[in-house]
Amino acid sequence: MSLQSERDRQSLELAAAVDFVRQRVDASPRVAIILGSGLGGLADRIKKATCIPYGEIPGFGTPSASGHRGQLILGELESSKVVAMAGRFHRYEGWSNDQVAFPVQLMSAIGAECLIASNAAGGVSPKLRVGDIFVIRDHINLIGGAAIGAQANHARWLVRHSDFYDSAMSRVALEVAIEEQFNAYEGTYLATLGPTYETRSEYRMMRRIGADVVGMSTVGEVLAAAQVKMRVLGLSMVSNVANPDRPMKTDHAEVLEAGRAAEVKMEAIVRGVLRSV
Repeated sequence: MSLQSERDRQSLELAAAVDFVRQRVDASPRVAIILGSGLGGLADRIKKATCIPYGEIPGFGTPSASGHRGQLILGELESSKVVAMAGRFHRYEGWSNDQVAFPVQLMSAIGAECLIASNAAGGVSPKLRVGDIFVIRDHINLIGGAAIGAQANHARWLVRHSDFYDSAMSRVALEVAIEEQFNAYEGTYLATLGPTYETRSEYRMMRRIGADVVGMSTVGEVLAAAQVKMRVLGLSMVSNVANPDRPMKTDHAEVLEAGRAAEVKMEAIVRGVLRSV
């Protein structure tokens, strides 16, 4: 398939997805929210909600990762119209960069101007503790793969963005943590392809290159948001903390449990940001 044919196919697929969602619900959400591992409970607090299974939406698949229920939810939170992804697509599940980006393009096309992307991540910085909230201010992308957005002019990507993450929303997130008296830090998120957790040697390397937390998602969605000029807030819930000098075992059940325990903190930040925007 030629590049132009691929661009045309993706444009038609996006248009079909937009039409499908607009037929199901008459709403123009202002804020998009992506809920990562163990953080899907916030979706249950959305009022006047319309829930659409991913498998029904043109261009969507069904996520296979545990804790990702696979619904697009449109409704209201803090009197703001929102669209939330209860679950995301990961590259390690076999999805391409374009497939990971597609939901963000859809949410932008139906009106969302801001993106709050949350995830569960491993703590690389020794100051972090399980359950802390981490505000992403920059990222290191080690996921790899083809460039996101085959329909885009690739020359648009040959630009160094001054800031992928919105400083005003990040500031609000940290202020909420102070007001609610829980720990929140800011710094650099490192994205890997996965699906394996890191070795002790890999953790040492990640510290040396400047990472504070590490995960297997989010950056592809942030790059897609930058392409459509959405303001972005990136949030990580610290699900485990690395100790390169001691053998440790981490599994997905532990990540999900830590996410459920930290949901109240994540919800407080999301609500505070919604009030501010």
